[in-house]
Amino acid sequence: MELPKAITLTARAAVRIQEIMAASDTPKIGVRLGLKNGGCAGMEYTMDYADTQDPLDEVVEDKGVKILVEAKALLFLLGTEMDYEEDILSSGFRFSNPNQTDACGCGESVTIIPIQETQTV
Repeated sequence: MELPKAITLTARAAVRIQEIMAASDTPKIGVRLGLKNGGCAGMEYTMDYADTQDPLDEVVEDKGVKILVEAKALLFLLGTEMDYEEDILSSGFRFSNPNQTDACGCGESVTIIPIQETQTV
């Protein structure tokens, strides 16, 4: 079974990441995406500058942006689309994750189940 890309970006997300990368004081090789335990729903997305590539990182290049997906987060993120939204009250990256089963009321944390080898996407 061929698995989908770990993550894809909308045009808005790619432009915003390129802007953030350009504003960095030092050159970065990309953005590292992962998950951590936390929040009322159990998990939170993490994003950081990437200075180096870990041998176990899943490397995704989409719309001119290099995303390094942490190995421990890969099965939780397969098929996710990352967008960037901006309105009068807030702005930020939003994740449309087919593996997400729940989210807290404020949207800061999520419940995600890992994709199973027998699952079809």
